[in-house]
Amino acid sequence: MGHRVARSTIAGILKAEGIPPSGARATTWRTFLRAHWPALVAADFFTTEVWTPRGLVTFYTLFVLELQSRRIHVTGSTPYPDEAFVVQVLRDRANAIDGVLADGCILICDRDRKWSRGVLESLNTRECESFGHRFAHPTATAYAERFVRSIKEECLERVILFGERHLRRTIAEFVAHYHTERNLQGIGNELIQPLEQAGQGRVRSRQRIGGLLNYYYRAA
Repeated sequence: MGHRVARSTIAGILKAEGIPPSGARATTWRTFLRAHWPALVAADFFTTEVWTPRGLVTFYTLFVLELQSRRIHVTGSTPYPDEAFVVQVLRDRANAIDGVLADGCILICDRDRKWSRGVLESLNTRECESFGHRFAHPTATAYAERFVRSIKEECLERVILFGERHLRRTIAEFVAHYHTERNLQGIGNELIQPLEQAGQGRVRSRQRIGGLLNYYYRAA
């Protein structure tokens, strides 16, 4: 920086600020995650109340999030999230061609009972290793929890869902909006997968779910 400072002065400043020497500093969880971005994926469930012929039914939706790109993969929704369901939908995402759980990835999940020993063993016998965080580390799945908050506050809590098909279609519409039309601060306020090139034409809008979700852009 062009300034000559004595080592004792630097040591005094670090001590006064409570900062240990570089070799003794603990690695933060954020630094650890960023160093392993390409291999890390997070998985979680969110619940949705759906009106059916049997009355109000709670559906559990399982999704997988790529931490590096923030891309979302919704694996399935069911009112009965038992071990067989979780194993099957994750198996579909672990194929060697385009599976998000392939290529030696590390899956971060919470201690929910739905992540049973059978589910974790099924993952560990494939290309993907699973890692369940402790209750004392609530930020371990913070990225997945942030997506849950987004889809609920911006979409699901504003819609009355009639049947499983309506639920699946609504989730698919939001995920498409999330990938192509919603700026994310975690990736520099950019779109995950922009569809249009920046233009100088008239301002146009694209609506989803009857205008609940809107995206504005300039035509080429």
